Amino acid sequence: MTFENSIDFAKKLDAQDPLKEFRARFLLPQHNSEPIVYFTGNSLGLQPKTSQAAIQQELNDWATFGVEGHFLAKNPWMHYHEFLTEKMAKIVGAKNSEVVMMNQLTVNLHLLMVSFYRPTKQRYKILCESKAFPSDQYALQSQVKFHNFDPKNALIELAPREGEYNVRHEDILSAIEKNKDSLALIMIGGVNYFSGQVFDMKAITEAGHKVGAIVGFDLAHGAGNINLELHHWNVDFACWCSYKYLNSGPGSVAGAFVHEQHHKKTDMPMFAGWWGTKKETRFLMGNVFDPIETAERWQLSNAPIFAMAACKASLEIFDEAGMKNLIAKSKILTSYLEFIINDINKTKNNCLEIITPKELQGCQVSVVAHGYGKTLYNKLIESGVIPDWREPNVIRCAPVPLYNSFEDIYRFGNILKRLL
Repeated sequence: MTFENSIDFAKKLDAQDPLKEFRARFLLPQHNSEPIVYFTGNSLGLQPKTSQAAIQQELNDWATFGVEGHFLAKNPWMHYHEFLTEKMAKIVGAKNSEVVMMNQLTVNLHLLMVSFYRPTKQRYKILCESKAFPSDQYALQSQVKFHNFDPKNALIELAPREGEYNVRHEDILSAIEKNKDSLALIMIGGVNYFSGQVFDMKAITEAGHKVGAIVGFDLAHGAGNINLELHHWNVDFACWCSYKYLNSGPGSVAGAFVHEQHHKKTDMPMFAGWWGTKKETRFLMGNVFDPIETAERWQLSNAPIFAMAACKASLEIFDEAGMKNLIAKSKILTSYLEFIINDINKTKNNCLEIITPKELQGCQVSVVAHGYGKTLYNKLIESGVIPDWREPNVIRCAPVPLYNSFEDIYRFGNILKRLL
């Protein structure tokens, strides 16, 4: 497709967009009486208009039934997490039995590492990104210390080569092979939060398994953004939040994936909770943990209903739109954004550098504005554009296909050019 940097062309693309009606299902913050250009769905997704009614339904049922809402509510609370499973499994490419919505992202990461990071004197190292999201780094460091290893020795941090922003795939494979005798776990963010680089999770999983390592991914920036086939890739475990691309509200319930090959293992260590016990015996109140033979065995407590209600409302929109359709639109949106940025560069001394690899990206485009710093970001906010800033010098832009338009991208480019 041949792009044009014009409002008429952007409106033409919007008119041809088969997903254009989904934008109207979200509440867009306003700036000077018009919708802001919201490019921060990779940090907090916008609110679906159905979220309020979904939460109000549960409030009404609480008022009406009290504790009996667990059985008599329109969506009985006893099994509420199950209302999310099928639609979430489609998004991450998993079987229903492999997915459960529970807890928060880092809580889930810790719970899963209790089971899947089982270091020995010889095999104890974890392969990760050097620029992983800090919460991941803290979790990995603390897990290593918990097992009495030194993070400086036990953590293998993959860094981009000097002068580069992204980790080369061949360097990942090389690190796996180099540490094949001591590698216990590979735990990488499927999409790097800083650069927007999408890792080849299928190939990394294959390489990790070949040397006897367990492989897991943090999909905070992947779920609802990119194509995922966790079951077919034979990923051991994964976890993600639901408040970014999944639009479930600030701090909402997180998700976890455990491949079915691990569900019936009787010797797997884990931190147990009541909600992970078999449903048919749960209320017998036994004192011996009898785990469910699905990913649900990693649950600790009963469902956070109000958070799950917001998540349910969003997942219904995803299910209607379809991930294949969303990904197809996302590719055009990000390509148009890159075109606009490159067009601006022609008259601005190439001061804008896109660091997200074109063939390895989802919704996010990370940009370095050389010589401008955070002042430019602040001026964008004041002008009705909300991207995201990451130290030391990156502006992250995430045109989300559910609610961002091509006109949004044109407006962003127009404002950015004026500010430069």
